[in-house]
Amino acid sequence: MEQFKNENITVFQSVLYQTTSAVVKTERAIILTDPNWLPNEINEIKAYIQTIIGERKLFIIYTHSDFDHIIAAGAFPNATTIASEAFVNRSDKEKALEEIHQFDAQYYIQRDYPIVYPTIDIVIKEDGQTVNLEDASCTFYLAPGHTCDGLFTVVEPYGILLAGDYLSDVEFPFIEDLKCYKNTLQKAAAIMSDNKIQTLVPGHGQVTNNLLEIQKRLDDSMLYLNNLVMGIDQEEALRKQYPFYKGLKEMHELNKKIALT
Repeated sequence: MEQFKNENITVFQSVLYQTTSAVVKTERAIILTDPNWLPNEINEIKAYIQTIIGERKLFIIYTHSDFDHIIAAGAFPNATTIASEAFVNRSDKEKALEEIHQFDAQYYIQRDYPIVYPTIDIVIKEDGQTVNLEDASCTFYLAPGHTCDGLFTVVEPYGILLAGDYLSDVEFPFIEDLKCYKNTLQKAAAIMSDNKIQTLVPGHGQVTNNLLEIQKRLDDSMLYLNNLVMGIDQEEALRKQYPFYKGLKEMHELNKKIALT
């Protein structure tokens, strides 16, 4: 279903984990991120794109390679694809595909497109790499920490930050590498100060164009990481802040183990 819409961006939200897919429309391009989850949700995204694409060129940005974010790669075979170099070089691509197959088998889901790991046309290798997608200027930033292959995208002239699985209002940080995650948050803060960001699109949760809310999410994420390092008990605070904490508790326990290593 549509969660957020203005003149240049429409954001769809899955019923699963409040996962988002953004569709940015310019005069000559459509930029889609991480189409997901369920077949009817993907069909809704495809139908919407069909109504607006006209002569525009379709691009897909994959923010990272977690299976829920690549689950519909095969549904858009004619799109020009973009992801980080680490995404391309992932050594266990079959693991992500197996997770998709396991998910579909568990819930008896049939899809009308092949399950594939995306082949990437435009590979992002460094921070600040700028690519013109027709009439949109996209600046990319490597964003490891949640996964090793995360990617931020700033879309100009619209002031849109496509953040992947960072800066969510429904999830605290899910950590693969604590040091990298901290560095990525610092990078996000720098992006906010250097660019005229107007709209934040997280991979899960609510889109916001409130700068105070964006800053709050940055501060909350950094506080969570610092408290992990110091061994401060956060469970009660997390339970109050995150309405789905019962489902997130296992991830918090895993984060605590990572912080000790």
